[in-house]
Amino acid sequence: MPPLLLPSSAAAFKTRSAPNIVLSSKVDPWLTQTLKRINRIKRPLNSVPQHFRCLTETLSSPSAIWTLCSLMLPKAPESELRKDDNPLVEALFNYQMLTIEAYIVHVDMVSQNEVAFKLTPESIESLVEYHKDIHSVDTAAATWNWSEKEVQLKKLQEDFVQAANRFVYRTNAMALEGLEEDGAGELLCGRSEEVRSAIMGLFLPLLPPPPRVVDVVRPTPLLPSSTGAENWWQPTLSHPQQTSMDSWRIVPSSPNTTTSGDSTSSMWASMGLNEMQLPSPSSSFSEPYTTECDSPPQFYSAPMTTAAYSSAMSMAPIPHLPLPSMLLQQQCSASVGYGGFDWGRYQDMSMSFAM
Repeated sequence: MPPLLLPSSAAAFKTRSAPNIVLSSKVDPWLTQTLKRINRIKRPLNSVPQHFRCLTETLSSPSAIWTLCSLMLPKAPESELRKDDNPLVEALFNYQMLTIEAYIVHVDMVSQNEVAFKLTPESIESLVEYHKDIHSVDTAAATWNWSEKEVQLKKLQEDFVQAANRFVYRTNAMALEGLEEDGAGELLCGRSEEVRSAIMGLFLPLLPPPPRVVDVVRPTPLLPSSTGAENWWQPTLSHPQQTSMDSWRIVPSSPNTTTSGDSTSSMWASMGLNEMQLPSPSSSFSEPYTTECDSPPQFYSAPMTTAAYSSAMSMAPIPHLPLPSMLLQQQCSASVGYGGFDWGRYQDMSMSFAM
């Protein structure tokens, strides 16, 4: 696609000058009919130079101003508009008609087959005043305040001034069919809607700065081995197996009955919680003593759970248990009594009966 070139008169803040016209070697019949219709003085149009001269003089006339479109805009900011139940009254008092006018700066019927329009200084001034007095006030009221709001609003107005002066509407060369006497004219075939949409697109809103990114403080994740925050502090107790144990595992025997208290306490301290079972404080049962030494003494104690053991330890102190070796000596001696009778004095009793 060839580059879209425009004359210097189409640049921003440039004064009006004669349009740049490029015609093909053969003029289209519709252009010939249009020039004959608008000329008051009959001029010969038999060659390309004659068409070029006639079109240049017509479009260079000071009165060759085209009407591109009309805009319905409010007369005041929204907060100052009149409120009425009748919409017709509101339209008459609150809105105004702004006509957008332009002049032709470029006609190309060879490569692009287009015509270019540039806004007149009066139309540019009207648009700039509306943007400054009404549009800027409304868009500033619709946004929240921040430190650089006034600077951004001023920059928005300056950008609009630049955009309005650079605005050039380009359309098909067939738009010259709307040409009238003295070079004036208006757009046909719905092209006014295109201009209206393009001009309204120049009114940009005032955008506030994006919100600051706040770091979200997330809670520290729990360890994989933990089950939850509600029981992280509870120690994990292993439940002892509720099985019967041999008597020799309950209290280890000692070969010496005269063991000092220090050794006994160290023995109890070295025993683990799972290796010791104590009789229940509420009830206990043990078999009676016997003089037979064939079998070691048997003791029975109900198995205790962890909860029962904890309650027993908190309610009563640990009772003092006799050592198995002490019980064996008493069982195997003849001094064991039944019903208050001492077998060690049986000789004294026999002598008294003999005498």
